[in-house]
Amino acid sequence: MKCFLITLICVLLVEQVFANTPVKVAVAGLSHGHVDWIFNRAGKDDIVIVGIFEPDKELADRYARHYKLDQKLFFTDLDQMLDKVKPEAVSAFGAVNDHITVVRACAPRKIHVMVEKPLATTLADAREIQSLAQKNAIHVLTNFETSWYASNQHVNNLVEEEKLGDIRKVIVNDGHQGPKEIGVSKEFLDILTDPVKNGAGALFDFGCYGANLMTWLLKGEKPLSVTAVVHQNKPAIYKEVDDEATIILQYPKAQCIIQGSWNWPFSRKDMEVYGTEGYAIAVNPTTVRQRLEEKSPEEVLKLDPRPDPYTDPFSLLAAVVSGQLKLDKNDMYELPVNVTAVEILEAAKESARLYKTIFLH
Repeated sequence: MKCFLITLICVLLVEQVFANTPVKVAVAGLSHGHVDWIFNRAGKDDIVIVGIFEPDKELADRYARHYKLDQKLFFTDLDQMLDKVKPEAVSAFGAVNDHITVVRACAPRKIHVMVEKPLATTLADAREIQSLAQKNAIHVLTNFETSWYASNQHVNNLVEEEKLGDIRKVIVNDGHQGPKEIGVSKEFLDILTDPVKNGAGALFDFGCYGANLMTWLLKGEKPLSVTAVVHQNKPAIYKEVDDEATIILQYPKAQCIIQGSWNWPFSRKDMEVYGTEGYAIAVNPTTVRQRLEEKSPEEVLKLDPRPDPYTDPFSLLAAVVSGQLKLDKNDMYELPVNVTAVEILEAAKESARLYKTIFLH
């Protein structure tokens, strides 16, 4: 009995040590505008940055000066960095079409990856990423801001608890005044306005949120058809890509309207879900308007933010990599949902190009 207790204590101590050991994370690219977050995590010690890959020396030097980073962290060759610093995970902050390159480098080395949304610019790349992840037993997570929203989780709970009835209509509105208008960096603007690097303009930049959310709400179900209309309201600014996009997803008994735009008067990320018994509207990360019965008035709920590690993508990445958190396969971060989201985006792009509905079945 004494030996058993000693062994148990040792096991618990080892688990505690691993739980408190920061996950070694490398950064692949500095051109994506969301990268600053990883350098602004005061009070967080769940990850440690062990390397930064950035081929643009001027951009790398700018970040080194701004955040007082050791020059020894910086590499201009991705493979060299991975072999030298041996990270447990890589967070990709380059162009969307570079995600496949990062996964190709990381997967054979058994290094987990988190990319910014969307997963890829083409379905072929998304499927290759999924294949590489499965073959090499790594996680490839896609970070969506709306994954952190307590409001979206509440609405999904209502769906799962059948308090809304069967879903019939979903409307997802995402976007802002435009990347140039809100003052993103030159490097980020170059990505967003490049149809190869970003896949499209607002269609991919903000249409991806609705594709991700609807696939999540319907537990991975694919739409029967995808119809999209895009336009350049500001061709003088956005010469090569759309700045306005509307996507209609038709399912056997439900429809989703996704409105991604660089023409909103202000930033927004909200979702409306209408069922056969009631509706719920995720107004912002912590506010929900809902009406669950015809005879009942609409309620406004103020929710607490989601608990750790769900409010910080790097904390979530650390929890997944360290084994402290196991995500459901239908989670918004996971590959099944995000491969389907890319399939929807690719079909939407083709629909807009051909001025016709694309059927997926």
